[in-house]
Amino acid sequence: MLEPRVISFGCRLNAYEAEAMRRLGAEAGLSDAVVVNTCAVTSEAVRQARQAVRRERRLNPNAKVIVTGCAAQIDPSAFAKMEEVDAVLGNQEKMQLQDWRSIADGDEQVRVNDIMSVRETANHLIDGYGDKSRAFLQIQNGCDHRCTFCIIPFGRGNSRSVPQQTVLAQARRLVEAGHRELVLTGVDITSYGADLPTPSTLGALVGAILDGVPELFRLRLSSIDGAEIDDVLFERITGDHRLAPHLHLSLQAGDDMVLKRMKRRHNRAQAIQFCQSVREKRPEVAFGADIIAGFPTETEEMFQKSLDLVDQAGLQYLHVFPYSSREGTPAARMPQIPRKIVKDRAERLRDKGRTALWQFLDRQIGRDEIVVLESGGRARLGNFAQVNISLRRGEAGALSRVKFVSRSGDALVGDPL
Repeated sequence: MLEPRVISFGCRLNAYEAEAMRRLGAEAGLSDAVVVNTCAVTSEAVRQARQAVRRERRLNPNAKVIVTGCAAQIDPSAFAKMEEVDAVLGNQEKMQLQDWRSIADGDEQVRVNDIMSVRETANHLIDGYGDKSRAFLQIQNGCDHRCTFCIIPFGRGNSRSVPQQTVLAQARRLVEAGHRELVLTGVDITSYGADLPTPSTLGALVGAILDGVPELFRLRLSSIDGAEIDDVLFERITGDHRLAPHLHLSLQAGDDMVLKRMKRRHNRAQAIQFCQSVREKRPEVAFGADIIAGFPTETEEMFQKSLDLVDQAGLQYLHVFPYSSREGTPAARMPQIPRKIVKDRAERLRDKGRTALWQFLDRQIGRDEIVVLESGGRARLGNFAQVNISLRRGEAGALSRVKFVSRSGDALVGDPL
């Protein structure tokens, strides 16, 4: 069965949903279609999505071009007006077979509902991904928080969790299909379980997966909020070697006033203390973080605290966002920083992050570790470091012990033992 081609922007949740959409589109008979799965986290992400739509129409003049994702959910009319677009699907509709069939049958071509009315997450049992080393597993969607810079709740709706038994069934299915590593993904995964009929927590779910799927080599968490870490999850992070020693934190800034204006739920000291507490019990852990440069009202002194946070919290992987004003968010009404300063601060933050990453990778040289091979002779360590293996042995998904002999740019170079 031929599947439509899906181009995904943005988060790991979009990557999971792309896999489901390929199957839904194929079942609906939309094999000759291109699906652009958009992101709305920044204005630049929306611009890139529109650019991709135009490019795909130019390259595939006879294909049906379907736009979905967060940008399409938030502003469906903007995409519907594009002459290159044949149909627009909302974030709920893109996971429902009947909506794909309606598009295929030529029915109403803009199918976008009120995302805030959605109370459940449409979960699809996925047999696997192209590369058998790693698979994404959705456990949650939406967000109940209202950070002043963020438009995503209006694209994803309120937080809703996938029931634990459904998650476990999907985990077993993916492991049986040959995946060695699973990545738990969602919009705000640390809020997992609060909305279920019998409330639960992310820690309880992680424990259930690790205990209930013993064949799983490694479980990894996607972006988490340190302010929402429960005690059970902390114990699993620090004490279970099958949970990857890599945490990507939603920090966003290093200055307390900026964090307050962002409406975040932690302060600078709490972020640093969390990293120290984890590292004390599990020294090999590596930390990544999302940080915004040039948030409205940010002074040079405030920005310097974000730079200093890299060292003080011990961060290795930075995901830097130049602040992007999104209409409809409170931050868009705050005094804005000139774009030149925003871009300059983002570049300085990236430079800081690059130096921290290189220093971290250099400390790995001489170590060896069992890795999960990926296609193209690559691998990701538990601490998320990328390794390029000099003498490839084994297929994607196989386990191999590798010694790290040098660093090349942002990756290690390894020799199989």
